[in-house]
Amino acid sequence: MSGSQVTLARMREFGIRPDRDLGQHFLVDDNVLEVAGRLLPLDPGDVVLEVGPGLGVLTVWLARRVALVHAVEVDRRLEPALTATIAEAANVHVVWADAVRLDPAELDPPPGVLVANLPYNIATPVVLRALPAIERFCVMVQREIADRFFAQPGTKAYGAVSVLVQLACERLGRRPVSRRVFAPEPNVDSALLAFRRRPEAVFGDEWEWTSRVVHAGFAHRRKTLANALQLAGLPAPPADLAGLRAEQLTPERLADLARDLR
Repeated sequence: MSGSQVTLARMREFGIRPDRDLGQHFLVDDNVLEVAGRLLPLDPGDVVLEVGPGLGVLTVWLARRVALVHAVEVDRRLEPALTATIAEAANVHVVWADAVRLDPAELDPPPGVLVANLPYNIATPVVLRALPAIERFCVMVQREIADRFFAQPGTKAYGAVSVLVQLACERLGRRPVSRRVFAPEPNVDSALLAFRRRPEAVFGDEWEWTSRVVHAGFAHRRKTLANALQLAGLPAPPADLAGLRAEQLTPERLADLARDLR
């Protein structure tokens, strides 16, 4: 059966109704998988993290192409259907956990690639948490989130998430995805977004500090950096930046500011 047939058959067989509170929208169009494969080509030796495998269609597609798939799912209702779909895939490791609280680096072996149809309500925290551990990403997200990840300074979508994603990664490609490729159809359009970690990206304590400064700068968008940082209990910025707002600065300039304040 095709992936779309598997999705519909599993939903009927196991009486599954997607949980909208968990942001569940199952893929019913195999063409999307091939588009993802072109945006981010996979290697046979890759260890992949998939968040929200659902009924296992993307999981099986990945398992045919890589060494191992860590499939992280929080909804135990899906266990019988997911187990049936991946029955013949010996290289799938199912982890029943909340992906928002999971550190990918703790998986064994640790994944280097994230490929997922991310539930809309957890897409941003999952990606931010994965940045220090994952080298390559291909994620299906709400179009608004895709806009935000690589938004430019001065635009409405530009914010702390934009800065952190762009400091850590460079974009490889993006493709629009119609809401009609999901069951049930969401109320928004989606996008496939591929990006990879920059070789010069620095994590650890420096990353945590940078993240703190960036989030503080954008916590009060209409306030100047001097006022926003003061409200967060952080040191004052240099005089030439004090009267500017965070949204006026590039990711690189904000990273420089964080280093100066440290």
